[in-house]
Amino acid sequence: MKAKVGDHLVVKGHQVGERERHGEVLEVGDKGDPPFRIRWVDDGHESTIYPGPDVIIEHHQAKH
Repeated sequence: MKAKVGDHLVVKGHQVGERERHGEVLEVGDKGDPPFRIRWVDDGHESTIYPGPDVIIEHHQAKH
C-alpha cells in the first residue's frame, strides 16, 4: 500500500454500527510505503499507523 502526503485514509469500522475513521496523510515512509503519520479528521489527533486490509487510501492529485 502506497500513499503520499495529502492523501486521505479511510479506516472501515470493525463491527456493525461502528463508523469509519478518516485521516489525512502527513508523512510517509520510504517510497510512499508505511508507516504513515496521520491526522484524524474527527479529533485532530495525530498517530503513526501501518494500515491493514480495512484501510482505503484516497489519492489526491495536486492542482496545477
